Amino acid sequence: MSVCIKSLIRNLNLVVGCTVGCTYCYARNNCRRFHMTDDFSVPEYMPRKLRILDGRDPRVFLMTGMSDFSDWRPEWTTEVFDCMARNPQHAYLFLTKRPERLDLQTDDDNVWMGVTVTCGAEKGRIAALRQHARARHYHVTFEPLFGPIEGLDLTGVEWIVVGTETGRRRGKVDARPEWVRGIIAQARAQGVAVFMKEELLPIMGESGMIQELPEAFKQRVWNRN
Repeated sequence: MSVCIKSLIRNLNLVVGCTVGCTYCYARNNCRRFHMTDDFSVPEYMPRKLRILDGRDPRVFLMTGMSDFSDWRPEWTTEVFDCMARNPQHAYLFLTKRPERLDLQTDDDNVWMGVTVTCGAEKGRIAALRQHARARHYHVTFEPLFGPIEGLDLTGVEWIVVGTETGRRRGKVDARPEWVRGIIAQARAQGVAVFMKEELLPIMGESGMIQELPEAFKQRVWNRN
């Protein structure tokens, strides 16, 4: 049975809004549907949610499920990282599509910096992330997937997530099995753990699904007090 990633990783959504403007953005649709902010194109910081991090049970949090980390103001980042430092029991994941806009240095062992790559033209984001976000852990999300991606350099990357576009957007692109298998083969060759999101099940079949977690995540997902 495939596992829903949302049952393992919690979206905290400290910032709601993004200036990237992707046509396929599910977060923008959810923001409008549930009236979360007045204008999704203007990121809004919600510091009251930081109290969630005070929970004693260790968890894995995605900090940018409704935003792009490149849009965060420096004062937001400072406050959030200070709160994270007071709560080392959790692991914290960040994602961006514009790593070249970052200037971050962190030695925290529970911080994972990541980029989203949807096609071959965007694979340079991985090297840009290593350059502009100097961290101990890196991850990459290949979702949605719009084509084959060859020549991946996953140096320093410990985990990848692969998915397909969801929703009912006109022009929606479903990932092809060969695209997914190509990425998985490159990850395997470079010793990187792979997690295929449950939306790939109809495309890859049960026998083709791979759902691996880094050891640091397993401890927080399965060994809660």
